[in-house]
Amino acid sequence: MIRWGEKRYHSMDYDLKTAYGEKVYKITLDGGMTCPNRDGTLGHGGCIFCSSEGSGDFAGSRACSISEQIAAGKRELSGKRPVHSYIAYLQAYTNTYAPVCRLEELYMEAIADPEVRILSIATRPDCLGTDVLELLGRINRIKPVWIELGLQTIHPATARYIRRGYELPVFEKAVRDLRSMGITVIVHTILYLPGETNEQMLETVDYLNRMDIQGIKLQLLHILKGTDLALEYERHPFPVPDMEDYIQFLGMCISRLNPQTAIHRLTGDGPSELLIAPLWSSNKRTVLNTLHRYLKEQDIWQGKEYYD
Repeated sequence: MIRWGEKRYHSMDYDLKTAYGEKVYKITLDGGMTCPNRDGTLGHGGCIFCSSEGSGDFAGSRACSISEQIAAGKRELSGKRPVHSYIAYLQAYTNTYAPVCRLEELYMEAIADPEVRILSIATRPDCLGTDVLELLGRINRIKPVWIELGLQTIHPATARYIRRGYELPVFEKAVRDLRSMGITVIVHTILYLPGETNEQMLETVDYLNRMDIQGIKLQLLHILKGTDLALEYERHPFPVPDMEDYIQFLGMCISRLNPQTAIHRLTGDGPSELLIAPLWSSNKRTVLNTLHRYLKEQDIWQGKEYYD
């Protein structure tokens, strides 16, 4: 068994502590973006699961500057524990979807803080033009840049259902372009999208095992108030997993995931005031503690089945 500290999987925290000698905390930011799936370029409703905050429900306020949001995040975190290292995480909406001059202002403002070690940018693979890539490459030579790409699934029918708005070759090109500049790539997937079987979800994991990516987020599907998915769930309820089923399936994903790929998320915690289902997911600590016990009891670790 490969060892990643006390965990049976290759965690983001393990990599960060190895690189920086301490825990690195994430500050979520709102850069004031929108999305081509919202402004009419591709559509107006966004992806079917996306909240009105553009998946940035825990981000800072766009009414404040990036520096102000970072300062507020640091006050909140350091008030609970000693903290010296941070990730500036542009989370809400599509954070490469603006004129390059505006992007440069935002990115440079974020990395100007000496305690910000990494700039993490959530975006779509179809919003990485040549000028944006050139900018990301320049920033990456100053401080490490992570690009988080929303893939969710490899299956075309599901991608159409969730209104993702791009085909798989677009994602593949984005990964190649980013990796050619040495930029770390993290991929978002969503587990238990309506209609997908366990086999289909594992096919997405297997596909990503063949890609040159450095991190993955295994996100449990959340049904949030105000989304089109919530309307669909109200009209035609579809099954959502209970915690036991989800933990067991996560074990399957972890056992066959490339051990070189760092896991950045294993569940998710939608805002309690918006969460419709699954309600058990709101207790993130219980979910993770249960998972850690399950992995140990079942002798599961990341990559156990990868080389089979």
